[in-house]
Amino acid sequence: MAILPQPDGPGQLALEFGHEPSHAEADFIVAPGNRMALDHVRAWPNWSGPLTLIVGPPSSGKSHLARIWADRAGATAPIAGSIEPLARRGGDAPLVLEDIDRAAYDETGLFHLLNQAMRDQRPLLMTAREPVGSWPYRTDDVLSRARLAANFSLAALDDMQLSQMLVKLFGDRQIAVEPKIVAYLAARMERSHAEAVAIVEQLDRLAFSRGTAITRAIAAEALARSGARRDDAAEALEAPDE
Repeated sequence: MAILPQPDGPGQLALEFGHEPSHAEADFIVAPGNRMALDHVRAWPNWSGPLTLIVGPPSSGKSHLARIWADRAGATAPIAGSIEPLARRGGDAPLVLEDIDRAAYDETGLFHLLNQAMRDQRPLLMTAREPVGSWPYRTDDVLSRARLAANFSLAALDDMQLSQMLVKLFGDRQIAVEPKIVAYLAARMERSHAEAVAIVEQLDRLAFSRGTAITRAIAAEALARSGARRDDAAEALEAPDE
């Protein structure tokens, strides 16, 4: 993040240059709700079967676990349009398929790849937001194969896990925040991974736009804006079609 003076006033304009969250294994936040999935990833290559599915809400650590396993197994993540050729070529090179319930994977190609993975014992780790029964596929061919995977669900955050996630998210952005501010946020914000990501981004923007550290007042403002954002989203979902 860089701060540049606005041309028509003394304020400051925050320019987002992006940041890269850490997906190192050492930075993964271990908690009761994700320990079984992490233990399974670490058990590689001693898996009982080739298919693994990790299910959880946005920003719950699915991609982090997938990255940890990919580093351990040397796995690659094919693009959606390449899975049919991969299935035809065969082989046992490990693969990661992220957001299998949301990305534009061809249903027929996915069915063939799952069959090939089971037939040739090709390690395949999948991530999804929703359980298998809620996936948007027209037939049961893909779903019946996916149900054979070792399945791990990532649970919601408790107070300590939420605080740890906030600390990690601030650390990813190289922002120093006092522990009392983290505790203040964790006690008042919506208890979800996605909300933690949104709150930290909002705080980063507010603090940098004002050229100050993250204070309790700024934290309170970010929480208020977050509540208004959720209310607006709920109203939009409930509004009747015109």
